[in-house]
Amino acid sequence: MSLSRRLAAEAIGTALLLAIVAGSGVMAAKLAGGNIAVALLGNTIATAGGLVALILTFGPISGAHFNPAVTLAMAARGRMAWRDVPPYLAVQVAGAVLGVWLAHAMFGLPILQASTHVRETGGEFVGEIVATFTLLSVIWSGVRHFPAAIPYAVACAVTAGYWFTSSTSFANPAVTLARALTDTFAGIRPMDAPGFIVAQLLGAAMATLLFMWLDAPDKARA
Repeated sequence: MSLSRRLAAEAIGTALLLAIVAGSGVMAAKLAGGNIAVALLGNTIATAGGLVALILTFGPISGAHFNPAVTLAMAARGRMAWRDVPPYLAVQVAGAVLGVWLAHAMFGLPILQASTHVRETGGEFVGEIVATFTLLSVIWSGVRHFPAAIPYAVACAVTAGYWFTSSTSFANPAVTLARALTDTFAGIRPMDAPGFIVAQLLGAAMATLLFMWLDAPDKARA
């Protein structure tokens, strides 16, 4: 596929992913009647289902990264050219922001917002490391052993992360930046976003280094 087609797929896929995350967060909060657990469950189900559909749709074209941490990890392991990384990152961030704005438009909310949802604890920082480490570990193992199962494995990892991590598993720098621009159930304060992004990149690097060793031939490993 040409770079322009891959970038279009990444932009559209990331935009739809954020529309799903933010839009389902709005809908879940409306229908849950103040029950945060029910709202999170609704948000989780929509996100997981959307991820499977989007990865199956755009994966054959762009790889369906939808995530700067995944793109950087792929380049680090030689699975994509470094010259393609900057445009991938640019369209992922732009697509994520457009997706949040689309969710606002669908629900009649102000398009331009900044989140006031506080996410600043050390535990949430650790949660983002764990969430992104888990996601990248699933991806690396799937790429080598179960490539056809990656859409479902990634969705399962995200579903689990919503519930077992203190941060509810953003695990994606583009998602984090975009969710700082929505003052809804899915949001994160702009001042808290940089810490989340650092944690995500750290978790991705840890998983990538681990699987570079795990996947190495036995002689090289020894």
